[in-house]
Order: sequence, then structure tokens, then C-alpha cells
Amino acid sequence: MHTQASTFEGMDALGGLLDGVRARGAFLLRLSLDPPWSMRIQDDAPLTLICMTQGSAVIVTDSGGSFDLGPGDVAVARGVEHYLFADGALTAPQVVVHPGNRCTTLHGEDLRFEMSVGVRTWGNAASGADRAVVCAYEGRSEVSSRLLQALPTALVLRSDEWQTPLVALLAGEAGRDGPGQAAYLDRLLDLLLMDVLRTWFDRDQRAPTWWHAEHDPVVGPALRLMYDNPAHPWTVANLAAAVGCSRAAFARRFAEQVGEPPIAFLTGWRLALAADLLRTDGATIASVARHVGYGTPFALSSAFKRAYGVSPNVHRAGASTG
Repeated sequence: MHTQASTFEGMDALGGLLDGVRARGAFLLRLSLDPPWSMRIQDDAPLTLICMTQGSAVIVTDSGGSFDLGPGDVAVARGVEHYLFADGALTAPQVVVHPGNRCTTLHGEDLRFEMSVGVRTWGNAASGADRAVVCAYEGRSEVSSRLLQALPTALVLRSDEWQTPLVALLAGEAGRDGPGQAAYLDRLLDLLLMDVLRTWFDRDQRAPTWWHAEHDPVVGPALRLMYDNPAHPWTVANLAAAVGCSRAAFARRFAEQVGEPPIAFLTGWRLALAADLLRTDGATIASVARHVGYGTPFALSSAFKRAYGVSPNVHRAGASTG
């Protein structure tokens, strides 16, 4: 649970993603392994980055997807199914990673300290042939899910498909310790995630329609107005006027670009923000309602229950017990 309410001001789709899953003491570990090695990942983290820095590996999902990794490749696993991370697809798992990043043998014996080979470094060899940095985000949010649900279960960016210094920088810094190092690593991880997702979505036809719509000269500014000020009493007419377009032309263009009418999109955005704000300390239904553009707590509660199937209070209680 967050310690203070987020403002969500000046936010776009990618900024909203990171506000929801932003690294705060994220799990980050360097792996150093000599083959054969294999681990079953069932930690249920909503988002995991695997940065291969040396050697090779494979990810095999429970649904049968297989992804080979080489030096410099970055994989993103969305946490909707468990998977195998190994030197080869046929290597039987020796380690299981559970929720809370608890590492055990197949029989449940704890391995967290037995396989430590350095600062934030874990494996069966101090100078293993296969090396990777694994970073797991723990945060969950409705804002982030709007973007994450558009991702495949797992994706891989190849080292020759993009240019970034962040993988090598993260790998080097992960092995260091000192004042502020954890916070520094969190920010590096956030930057790497942003870089990966911008690269992926800008080239991928399966990206959400509204992702590409942000580049549209009419729809893009309208989306930013909604993101920046969800409490404003937006209508199709005043959005159209703000971006210099007729009401009819704006409504048509928005629906074509985004896949739904402007007010339907705005409602979904407001309720996603509300879902996250309700899980912050000190937030009341009344304060959240004002922040996201609902005149009364009752109006927010009614809209929220229609969208999420539970009342705001039940949603908030689920966060405190989850």
C-alpha cells in the first residue's frame, strides 16, 4: 500500500503505468550460473524483466511459448502464467521461485543464502558461463493494467533491435552496495522498463489503439487534457473546442483512433485512477471522487461498482488484505 496519495497530474499512458508499478525496493538479483541449470518461476510478480548479460538461456511458459535469450537481450514476463527459466528447454528444474521471491529446492528447502555468490548475486558459480539480471516489480494498479494487458505473456527485445546503455549499467550497479544504492537501482529499472515498452509499442501493431492515437495531432492533445485534468467537467464539445475541431469531426476521429467515444474513454481513465487512489493511505471516497471528476461519493460509488463489480470500500479492503 502506498504511503501517500498520488496526484496523477501530468500523466500519460506510460507515466500512468510507472506510477502504478514504480520500483520501490524492487527485487533485483544478478544470476551467475554454470549449466545445467533450471528454475521454475511461480512468484506471481505482475511484471518481471530478465536482462541476459552473458551466455544463453530460454524461457518456456506453461502454455508452451518458448523464447531464446542471448547476450544483451531483454525479456519481459507479465506474470499471468508460470514459466521455466533455464539453460535449455529440456533441463529439469532444480529451483523454484515462490511469491515473495522465496527460492527453494523442488522439495521446499530454502536456498536464499546457500546459493549467494556476492552482492545481489545468486547462483551455482561465482563466475558462471550464463549471467543475467532479474528484476521483479511487485506493484499492482488499475492504471498500469490498461497498458500491461496489451502486452503478450512474454516478449523479448533482441540486443540488435534497439540501442540502450541501461542493461549494462543496471548489471554493473546491481553488484555494488552503498548509501542510496537501492533507490538508484529502482530508478535505473524504471528507466529500462520505459525504454523497453516505448520500443515495443512503437513498433508493435498489437499496441493499444490509444497508444498510437497519442501521436495524432487532434486526438493526442485531447488525450493529454484528460490525463492531466481528469476532474475537469469534460464534454465532447469542450474537448473539441480545446483542440480546435468541430464537435462531430472530433467525436468521429477520436472513436476511429482510440476505438471508443471520448467520454467512454474518459470514464475508464477516471475509474482506473480512482481504483488506485482508493488504495492510498488517508484517501476517502469523497476526496477521490473530487479528484477524478465525480460530484458526489455516491456518483463515484455507482460508477465504480458498474465497472469493477464491487464497491469502492470492498476494493480498498481487498488491497489491505492482499
